[in-house]
Amino acid sequence: MKHKFFKVGAAAALTVTGVSAITSMKTVRAANFTAIKQVKISYLPGKSLNIWTNYENGRFMGYRAKDGTVWNVADTALDKKGNLWYKVGTREWIEARYTVDVTPGEKTQVSQAPTAKKTTTKKATKTVTTVNKKTAAVATKTETQKKAEKVAKVKKAKQIVNTAVKKTQNTTKTSSTQATSTAASIVALAKQQVGKNYVWGAEGPDSFDCSGLVQYVYQKAAGVNLPRTTYDQVKVGQTVSLDSLQPGDLVFWGSTTAPYHEAIYIGNNQYVNAATPEQGTILQTVSSYYQPTIAKRVL
Repeated sequence: MKHKFFKVGAAAALTVTGVSAITSMKTVRAANFTAIKQVKISYLPGKSLNIWTNYENGRFMGYRAKDGTVWNVADTALDKKGNLWYKVGTREWIEARYTVDVTPGEKTQVSQAPTAKKTTTKKATKTVTTVNKKTAAVATKTETQKKAEKVAKVKKAKQIVNTAVKKTQNTTKTSSTQATSTAASIVALAKQQVGKNYVWGAEGPDSFDCSGLVQYVYQKAAGVNLPRTTYDQVKVGQTVSLDSLQPGDLVFWGSTTAPYHEAIYIGNNQYVNAATPEQGTILQTVSSYYQPTIAKRVL
């Protein structure tokens, strides 16, 4: 089965079910195509994003896009729930909420999905082959460098958010233990969901995705009807400094206008979130390496 993608780059940075490294795969070019944009996968650190056959009721294709890799976008579409999707191949789709736009002019290495290996084509364009070899050599970074870059980006985003908040607000920092009765109910119900499964698109009560968990807890514990997606939930409530978090606040990761993940802050530097299919719904501690970029107070 062949899958044509929209630009030749270095070997695809993907994971395939049951395979840790792709050694028997090759990429193919699609003719007469111009990408409308490029996006970078901004998923959970160390995790990979599923690639689907369609944006509506699609099937998992058996391979994934690694966090931090760059992809050409051929088309966009909205599913029935209003979620934005990007087309990255002839029939390959990824969820837009787990990506960030690549700045024009930024040096990137474009990733592609694999196809079953057949025969090696010797008549490859010399220019493309040369560029790919040079790009692959330059793009090689140590894990330490990658982690340092992520930490720097998170710190910069936090500084921007905090500066904007301080200019528009003059609030008094309150201890996280002094939660209102409503916030306490939200925290208690959020903790009760720990251990339940993560299922993309699930809204409870037995399984959740990240925004489905937030919507469920707020509706049941506080009677607050929030929108369904992270894109819309980040628009609700008052932006607060990450240094002034209170139990019940919502924290988001990624873009401050279109984040890819969120959680419920429960106090003591901890939060509850529907993390990944492997982790499920868990309680975690805020760390400097994986720190939220924006916070909202709905209550």
